[in-house]
Amino acid sequence: MALFDVPGWTVQATPVAEQSNRLSKKRKRPSLDTEKVQPTEINLDKLVKKLKGGANRDGAKGSADSSNVPGTSKCMKRERKKERDLEERKQIISLPKPLKRHDRTSTSPQSTKRLETKHERKESSSSYNSILGRKSAEVAGSGLTALQQGMKQSLDGARFRIINENLYKSSSQAAHQLMRSDPKVFDEYHVGFRHQVQSWPTNPVEHYIAQLSNRPPKTLVADLGCGDAALSKALVPKGLMVMGFDLVSDSAYVVEADICHRLPLPGSEGSEDEKSFGEGQIVDVVVCALSLMGTNWPNCLREAWRVLVPNGELKIAEVTSRFTDIEDFQSLVTSIGFKLSSMDKTNTHFTLFEFRKVSRKCKSAKEWAKIGSKGSLLKPCEYKRR
Repeated sequence: MALFDVPGWTVQATPVAEQSNRLSKKRKRPSLDTEKVQPTEINLDKLVKKLKGGANRDGAKGSADSSNVPGTSKCMKRERKKERDLEERKQIISLPKPLKRHDRTSTSPQSTKRLETKHERKESSSSYNSILGRKSAEVAGSGLTALQQGMKQSLDGARFRIINENLYKSSSQAAHQLMRSDPKVFDEYHVGFRHQVQSWPTNPVEHYIAQLSNRPPKTLVADLGCGDAALSKALVPKGLMVMGFDLVSDSAYVVEADICHRLPLPGSEGSEDEKSFGEGQIVDVVVCALSLMGTNWPNCLREAWRVLVPNGELKIAEVTSRFTDIEDFQSLVTSIGFKLSSMDKTNTHFTLFEFRKVSRKCKSAKEWAKIGSKGSLLKPCEYKRR
């Protein structure tokens, strides 16, 4: 029986039973008899060698085939070169880098800064050029605020007190060597001294300017430890002759000299047999205004006696708090060859002495050594903080 009745052709219908039978047929798998099948032994070494040999043959064959193609060999060479370069870079990166040698002479900013700091600390103890003084110099100049100006004054005051303490506790030779090696110390000291003087009710130098202004012209005055030569600048225009001596000569009015060692002036100490005034002296007045400093200050009075004319005047002004015993101080000055004329203790800060030169015998070195050992009669002057 036909499934469709189409004019011109017909399709034979397959019996349903046959179709079902054909679809239901399953492919039978062959059964394995495990007892009959025997496992084969595998040699791994031979297998590995075989695989390596095949790979080499394939690679050689491929390279031989590629060589026949124009331009292929150059491309392959470039690729291989890139691969080799890449491998070399990987090896270089993976290797540890060698340590660089440390060059102690390098001048990097950090190393230079460390060396300078060490150098500044050593220098502060040897030449008193401490960091404190350098900081005060850095802030110096115009355009400072009120706070900066106050800080600068505090630093300057501290610097002055440090220098002042060292000058009082060292000999005149050590102070002279310090000033010669670093003249700025001299300027810094006298700048600080002028600031201290501003707080005093009177200045001994001004007192002596007023006192000596009435002297006749051509009077020769020796100002020992003159500082900034205020006495010379005030009296020379009035016709007096003033010679100023200090550790540093910073102007036309100051002669560099160690006033406790040897003044560059004529004069002698006389003979050993009898009393005398010495010979060759030309100085009429010697002024020591706050200048008896150092551990050997008695030698300064010895030099004053040597250069003074007979009956010449010695004027001394010192801070009252420095004297351990005023009577012992007077006895010491008298033993050198002077006689006390007057003493003024009316000032709240200073004591003023007037001595006259008298004749005496020349002393032995042992006697001068005993006099020079009494420097402790004057204590170091302690200035207040500003």
